[in-house]
Amino acid sequence: MHENRETSETPAVKPGSRTVGEGDSRTAHANVSEESHDGIVPMNHSNKDERPLAENEEGRPSIKENAGQAHTYPTQSGERVSQGLAGVRKAAREHKEMRFTALLHHLTIDLLRESFYSLKRRAAPGVDGVTWHEYETGLEERLIDLHGRVHRGAYRALPSRRVYIQKEDGRQRPLGVAALEDKIVQLAVVTILNQIYEEDFLGFSYGFRPGRGQHDALDALSYALLKKKVNYIVDADIRGFFDNLDKSWMIKFMEHRVADPRILRLIRKWLKAGVMEEGRWSEPETGTPQGSVISPLLANVYLHYGFDLWVNVWRQKWAQGEVVVIRYADDSAPRRRGEENVM
Repeated sequence: MHENRETSETPAVKPGSRTVGEGDSRTAHANVSEESHDGIVPMNHSNKDERPLAENEEGRPSIKENAGQAHTYPTQSGERVSQGLAGVRKAAREHKEMRFTALLHHLTIDLLRESFYSLKRRAAPGVDGVTWHEYETGLEERLIDLHGRVHRGAYRALPSRRVYIQKEDGRQRPLGVAALEDKIVQLAVVTILNQIYEEDFLGFSYGFRPGRGQHDALDALSYALLKKKVNYIVDADIRGFFDNLDKSWMIKFMEHRVADPRILRLIRKWLKAGVMEEGRWSEPETGTPQGSVISPLLANVYLHYGFDLWVNVWRQKWAQGEVVVIRYADDSAPRRRGEENVM
């Protein structure tokens, strides 16, 4: 099973032939070649000695890296990312303060096609009423048109269709069903942004990440309970997180790493698209529709800056005893060893 880990630092990248992103913060500008990237580190790589000790001990012991890496590696949908996106990942790993100014050109027709075929064939349609099989008819012409609209700024996000599912406690959970083209573009953007944020997210974050899932989080939890002397367990959940996420702070958090105004404009469109319920449109002041393709990544980015970085510093500098953290989306389980009450 996957260990609980963070990504490690490597030496600075050498200038290349084409710009992937430019750091306009305190780090120097960096160009990264998109043509050839030997020794690409896989998405689920283990870390070296740079990791904090507490992070090193969470979850299973280290997994040995594979030798001889390929030029591409799987995305969350199982597709292979391009060498250009591998360059984005390399730059994100080696320049932790870089803000990427040029990302939308990675949203190609090929990536849109891969995103389309990664969607569920039998998923319910959104407000557009278009099913996966209907869209597949004349697919190439549709994707060419969609690609052109996205890149010239003519793409318009449609509102999500509001549906409800029953929860175990009897309450209803609102879900948003996006239009098919919104799903395609969102999945393509997620594939691009994952190359950056998978280098930033901390090791104890498990929800909605490539190569990580419920079983990995449960494995890390059971390993800690069996191998460590645990005094306290805190099971925490953020009530109505997706519905109450602050949109303005969401964009501010994204801007720490993303400085491409076209990508940020797409995210703003999805946040402002609103919902359709019983034929009536509304735009909630807060939140992102739970169930949309982009929402899990936005949630992880929000919680990375709003929770993960804070709790990581807190447990290292101020906690009494050792604190191990596991977070799956908006659910977390800090476990503590020591004599004082936790948090």
